Amino acid sequence: MLVDFTVAIPTYNGETRLPEVLDRLRSQTHTENFVWEILVIDNNSTDNTAKVVQDYQANWSKVYPLKYCFEPRQGLAFARQRAVQEAKGTFVGFLDDDNLPTPTWVWAAYNFGRDRPKVGGYGSRIYGEFEITPPENFERIAPLLAVTDRGANALLYEPHKKLLPPGAGLVVRRQAWLENVPQQFILHGRIGNSMLAGEDLEALLHIQQAGWEIWYNPQMCLYHRIPHWRLEKEYLIKLCRGIGLSRHRTRMLSVKPWQRPLAFFAYMLNDIRKILFHSIKYKMAIKDDLIAACQMELLTNSLISPFYIWKISLNTSKINID
Repeated sequence: MLVDFTVAIPTYNGETRLPEVLDRLRSQTHTENFVWEILVIDNNSTDNTAKVVQDYQANWSKVYPLKYCFEPRQGLAFARQRAVQEAKGTFVGFLDDDNLPTPTWVWAAYNFGRDRPKVGGYGSRIYGEFEITPPENFERIAPLLAVTDRGANALLYEPHKKLLPPGAGLVVRRQAWLENVPQQFILHGRIGNSMLAGEDLEALLHIQQAGWEIWYNPQMCLYHRIPHWRLEKEYLIKLCRGIGLSRHRTRMLSVKPWQRPLAFFAYMLNDIRKILFHSIKYKMAIKDDLIAACQMELLTNSLISPFYIWKISLNTSKINID
């Protein structure tokens, strides 16, 4: 049977978070006129994630199936790659295990892709659901935590603007992914103490560079549940560091190969300019202003990103040769 849409949920140790996502999906409306499925990708969990899914499957009475697969390679990039391989849908919609979709999310996601034959991917309108009040001026870094509200109108992400949606709530055309996203990622996602991010942008850039359109769909609304510890200084600094270190990879994917040497120097000079400007603007306040400190961490690690990514690429090449 042909499947129109797959909801893929990558999860790591999500036994306490996953049930609410599944409950939200079990309550979706306006989905009677297309065929869809739910696929949970257990990304090497060590808790009772598998048991949670099994219990739901045992009592699942919906016409759309709930499926489970185990991906032993740690990292969100591996989990999403496995999801696309296992999915049966024309479109694959990714929900993290802390993403709570509104009742019409699946309907809005399928309709948007169905009506646009050139679309290769599109992102959701994401509201933050915070356990505690965010720090002052949090809106300056909110997109780094996948809190993304670009208004009430659909928006085409034009390649020259160097802006793309986050992986949370992202939908991709399965064909576009399979034909253009390589099996091996440079950016694997946050693993253990490593906060290296950008795996979602790496995949989307491959799709966009192949000529597919990337959109923002405001009708796909979801809430991103953010616990208190993700608003603490230690986590936010690590997050900004990881995003900064990944930037060389995503920057170079957004330009043509022959443009990369010039782009490398242009980005370096621009990063230095931004660091100097930020230092002058905030001066000693960076020590006490959490958001300013996060922005400085992002900028300084963007500057050293080329050398960090080259080191990773070299190590990956050595492993592949061995």
